[in-house]
Amino acid sequence: MRLLRYLVLFALVAFVAWPYYHVYRLDDALGKGDLQVLGQLLDIPAIRRNHKERVENGSALHPPSATDNTLASLQQNLRHLDDTALEQAITLWVRDTLREATTRATDKRPPYLMAAITFAFFESYDRFLIRLGELGKNATHIRMTLQDKRWQVTDIIR
Repeated sequence: MRLLRYLVLFALVAFVAWPYYHVYRLDDALGKGDLQVLGQLLDIPAIRRNHKERVENGSALHPPSATDNTLASLQQNLRHLDDTALEQAITLWVRDTLREATTRATDKRPPYLMAAITFAFFESYDRFLIRLGELGKNATHIRMTLQDKRWQVTDIIR
């Protein structure tokens, strides 16, 4: 019976630590500029859909930045290209947005994502929220969702 309790406790600790491991991988990919690993950590269709909804509803938290305008213009210009080019453009937008948010949130140089995190915890069992910067001070939120046994970034809210 004691062994069963330890196994359940271990499984619970492992599940809680799991998204933090993916945050570490995200930080590492951003630091190294590894777009292939970064692309694996992103759910491109969900990011696109969530960003599009905010733009259409006018419910963006902050005024559009240069990177937001870049994403919109890239989406317009890349409509005739294949999905791979669009995924690459969105991956670059995510990289630039997270680097900009990390630089804004921390004074460490080079800026690391882990140093800029002021909050990171579960919204529910399959949703994880990360805040870069202080709340109310132009913070950027990253939402990760558990999909197909992997945590992926599904939304970036500026």
